[in-house]
Amino acid sequence: MAKYSAKDSSSRLVYSTDQGRIKEEKPKEVTPETDGVVRVRPEKKGRGGKTVTVITGLPMTGNDLKAFAKQLKKRCGGGGAVKDGAIELQGDHVDTMVAELIRLGHNAKRAGG
Repeated sequence: MAKYSAKDSSSRLVYSTDQGRIKEEKPKEVTPETDGVVRVRPEKKGRGGKTVTVITGLPMTGNDLKAFAKQLKKRCGGGGAVKDGAIELQGDHVDTMVAELIRLGHNAKRAGG
């Protein structure tokens, strides 16, 4: 059972018997790799046999990374997402992405299989 302050409807939780101690967690900011190499690798594990292209080591975070991911998704004509500071693109686009990243001025290399 949760109890809320009666001041306004947007108040924060004061006491709850459902969970125990409630701790406010700060969002983690993922820092990119610092060696200056952008790595592009294919991944299949844990994805139901589907191949995903993972790009790590880009020197950007937050909205800059999301905007860059949108540009890369448009280039390969597929979907994708930004997770934990890495760009994940649906499909096997490793060679295309390495060429595109080099064209955009990044030090990119193929990694993994």
